[in-house]
This record gives sequence, C-alpha cells and structure tokens, in this order.
Amino acid sequence: MRRVIAVGGNALLRRGEPLSAENQRRTMAAAAPGLGRACDGHEIALVHGNGPQIGLLALEAEAYEAAPGWPLDVLGAESQGMVGYVIAQALRNALPAREVAVVLTQTRVDSADSAFLRPTKPIGPVYASDVAKALGAARGWTFAPDGSGLRRVVASPTPLEIAEAATIARLVGAGVITVCAGGGGVPVADAPDGSRHGVEAVIDKDLAAALLAARLDADELLILTDVDAVYLDWGRPHARAVRDARAEDLLGRDFAEGSMAPKVRAACGFALQTGRPALIGTLDDIDGLLAGASGTRIRP
Repeated sequence: MRRVIAVGGNALLRRGEPLSAENQRRTMAAAAPGLGRACDGHEIALVHGNGPQIGLLALEAEAYEAAPGWPLDVLGAESQGMVGYVIAQALRNALPAREVAVVLTQTRVDSADSAFLRPTKPIGPVYASDVAKALGAARGWTFAPDGSGLRRVVASPTPLEIAEAATIARLVGAGVITVCAGGGGVPVADAPDGSRHGVEAVIDKDLAAALLAARLDADELLILTDVDAVYLDWGRPHARAVRDARAEDLLGRDFAEGSMAPKVRAACGFALQTGRPALIGTLDDIDGLLAGASGTRIRP
C-alpha cells in the first residue's frame, strides 16, 4: 500500500508546552513506534506541519535587530530541516531496516491568490490579548483567537504544484520513507519570465499532502493531528464526533479556518478526486485510526 501521512506541527509540540527541542524530541520519540507501524511494509511519503516551529523561528529572527527579519519562505525551508531531522531520526530508530530521507520541497502557489488579503494560518505560540496587541502594533502582525488567547495568522494560499513531486515519487517507489513538503512546502510563485521566487506565506500542510497524495497515486491519505476526530458543532455542548462520512456530506459543513476546515477540505478533495479514503485522527492513536476504531474515515 502507498500512503501519504500528514503529521501536524501541534501533534509534535503539545499545546501549552514550551517550544523546546527537547519537548519535540520527546513527543516524536513517543509517537515513533506507532508511526513506524503505519509505515512498516508500505510505501510512505510523510508531510509535517510547522506552525509552532516557524512562529518560533520568526520570533527569533525579529529579536536580532541588527538585521532585517527573514521572510517566511526562508523560515519555512529552515523549519523543514529542523522538524524533518527530528522525524527522520525517530523513524530510523523505530525502523532500522528502512531508509529515511528528508527532501527540501517547494510548493507553487498563485501570487494573486486572494488568501494573501485574508490571513488564516496560525503560527507560533498563543499570546495573552495585551501581548498580542503590542506585537501587532510593533511588527504589523495579524492575530486571531485561539482558545483563551490569540495567535499570529499569516496568508495561506492554495497549493498548486509540488515542485519536487517526481523526485519524491522515485524515492517512495524505491521504498524510502520520504519526509517531504514540510510545512506544506516552501511557498514559491512564478514570475512573468518563468523564474520562481519565494513568497510571504505558510501553506497548509494538509492541502499540500492531499495534492501530493493524488500526484503519487496513493491508496490512502492519513491526516494526524491533536484532535481525536472531526466534530460537528465543535466547541458547543452538543458537539459530536463524525466516525464515517461521505466527502460530499462534509464539504458543506462549517469548520474552523486555520484548524479543522483545511483538514476536511484536504481529505474530501483527495477522496473525491481519487475514489480512495482519507482518515483524520490523533497521532497518539494511529493504530486505532487504521483499525477503524477511532478517528474519522472520509470516503468518496
């Protein structure tokens, strides 16, 4: 079986935990045995999120006032190395007989995408409202509610093409567990002369994973996050988990942008385009998700 597995940045760094290397290593080491079982015997491309990590890198870049801050495309590339290294090392420890490679990946977007006018992608830590207000005034950042606080949001244009898809396909077909399209891929756009350049954005990794899964002709798309299933009426007293659903029945539902909405869109898009299932669930219970005992299964 050929699987594309998307692992959320928040699944690697728990909400409320300090954004430390040690916490990320510990979380990934704990998740690696289950993730390894999902990879064992299968052709695998693994896409990871970078929301907490790229937000931390942006803060570090801004703290050094002697030089201008690094743009988000460069920080996205940096986060691919940071997170990809931790994932690859943990998977090699869990599956010593398998080769694991990390591919620095670019993803093409449209520079005229309307998403640049309406930031929705959360990155970095959650701030108290007064701290967020001060940061917004000082740095021109946009914030949106996240739980009891506020989180920085940036543009998240629709991914159109995985630039290294052919290379990834060769690696996956050769049995190499390929960690790729981290953070949705480094966002790039085409110039009128045909050259490509980075753009100030963070691509949604679930949408990029669905695009890659279709390109690789994957049998299954797994979206792993820190929420145990897709919920209808999330955050309300009558919220209820969806265990099995047709893609068309979920597409008209209202889910939170920057959170569950792109996951549902990605899963439904893959299911409708390929006629194959997509699963959404927690990294901690990947065995239950694959067995159909937990999570949400979305079918065409």
